[in-house]
Amino acid sequence: MPAASAFYRYYERRLARSLPPASLPGHVGVIVDGHRRFARTEGYADFTESYRVGMAKLEELLGWCAELGIQAVTAWVLSTDNLRRPPAELEPYYAILEELFARLPDLARRLGFSIGVSGSLDLLPTSLVQAAKQAERRDPEARLQVNIALCYGGRQEIVDACRWLVADLLEAGVAPADLPMAIDADGIAEHLYAADLPDADLVIRTSGESRLSGFLMWQSAYAECVFVDPYWPAFRKTDLLRALRDYARRERRFGA
Repeated sequence: MPAASAFYRYYERRLARSLPPASLPGHVGVIVDGHRRFARTEGYADFTESYRVGMAKLEELLGWCAELGIQAVTAWVLSTDNLRRPPAELEPYYAILEELFARLPDLARRLGFSIGVSGSLDLLPTSLVQAAKQAERRDPEARLQVNIALCYGGRQEIVDACRWLVADLLEAGVAPADLPMAIDADGIAEHLYAADLPDADLVIRTSGESRLSGFLMWQSAYAECVFVDPYWPAFRKTDLLRALRDYARRERRFGA
């Protein structure tokens, strides 16, 4: 084993031992950013290989989180804004996402996690939507709840939640004139895409960007945020453990 690898294995074990279960976040959100910059840094001819490495990294992340006892993970793999990219960039990524969804059910069975997919799926190619739906594995008793944010936009999620809430209130017999007073925070929260998941405790963004770009706008109101430098395909277990250590050291006040 190379000396550098041995050192990182030792360092990872030491970091993990410093994180008691009570200090870990329940729900971790991850913005998997930096595929294209990683491809340029590595000298790839196009972005396809970096996308493939990035999705393999996501599978590694889920293994790390299952091992650590994290209860929920939301991974943002495609935003609605990303749809403005050229087809030459999007189509290879769609294919690699389909490959990911084909592999996830087996990984879920081995690691004991459930799979949900949330976002504006109606904007995506039919084959990708079918792959995502076939991969879903709902199990409220699973040790780890995995939510894949696919073609996701935080503003659109809140708009959709409000629309669905209003529709349900009308169906329940609430008069249109009474709707304004019937809409509240609890009602909106119950109509979010992944309403069964708790609010995010920690949000990690890779690639050195220090913004959330609308990720989990409602659910991250009191989340701690950690911005790390590595591009997503180069993200390591060490980077995750450092982010968890940073989270554990913070005093959460929830606005108080």
